[in-house]
Amino acid sequence: MSLFLVEFAPSNTEKSAVTELLETVSQALSATGAELIESQVTAGHERVFVILEATSQDGIFNSVKDAVGEIDVDGPHEVRLVGAELEDIKNLKKSAEYLVEWDIPAEITMDQYLTRKKANAPKYAEVPEVQFLRTYVREDTAKCLCFYDAPDEDAVVRAREAVSTPIDRMHKLDA
Repeated sequence: MSLFLVEFAPSNTEKSAVTELLETVSQALSATGAELIESQVTAGHERVFVILEATSQDGIFNSVKDAVGEIDVDGPHEVRLVGAELEDIKNLKKSAEYLVEWDIPAEITMDQYLTRKKANAPKYAEVPEVQFLRTYVREDTAKCLCFYDAPDEDAVVRAREAVSTPIDRMHKLDA
């Protein structure tokens, strides 16, 4: 089984509408044999990030597209989970507080990314108020999504500076 990332921007950003949309997406994925692992929604409900597990990406796009209608869908993109165990994510009861997107430079390979991540991870201790939770890095290394618990955006910025990694986009997540 592989992990995949699908992103979309709901046309109706009311929390109840996004919750209903995610339920529809989950049911559509289940019908293809895929399992929704986690979904993270930005605080304003304007962006949704879905991680799912499936044997292949066949049918995922069409299932999600059918579920969300006219909304543009980005993905599925195969991703690798870094910094956490899949079983722990499946049992997760709480959403992360912040999501950082980093558009990885084209010259960085997956091996280089993983080496860099391993070398820099201990530096998070320099910002103890921030807890790094997990990363999903696209297998094509186009970008990664890093999840954090932190008291505020400034703390996340300090944590990213400590590990010498830029922020292309940061999102406060819906609780």
